[in-house]
Amino acid sequence: MNLCSILLLFLLSFSTGNNLYTANGKASYYSDRMQGQRTSSGERYDKAKLTAAHSSLPFNTLVEVTNKANGKSVIVKINDRMPKSRHSIIDLSRAAAKEIDLIRAGVASVTIKEVKPEEKQQDVPFAVSEAKPDKTK
Repeated sequence: MNLCSILLLFLLSFSTGNNLYTANGKASYYSDRMQGQRTSSGERYDKAKLTAAHSSLPFNTLVEVTNKANGKSVIVKINDRMPKSRHSIIDLSRAAAKEIDLIRAGVASVTIKEVKPEEKQQDVPFAVSEAKPDKTK
């Protein structure tokens, strides 16, 4: 083995192999006329759900989309395909676009980051019961 091969093996040994996807680019959102149409995953598009289209991420992948202009972010599920575009990297549902204040502008610079399912914020908080002190003592 030559020195370059040894160095390459050494560097590759530090790679975890489970790097999460991240990207920067422009985001746009679906028009309302898409409501009820089938997505590439077979689901029907619902403008009230937090979903998105991406050119290559697997269906059901969760990504956090952050609007660089205002720092607002939303977690969406990929359920549709879009063509590779030099103009945008993700197409958001209307509900997701509203969460990050994208509706008025129509397009925004965003950062998208894949989220592990266990990192997703829970939709409904856990019920918390308060223990009342025992007054019999």
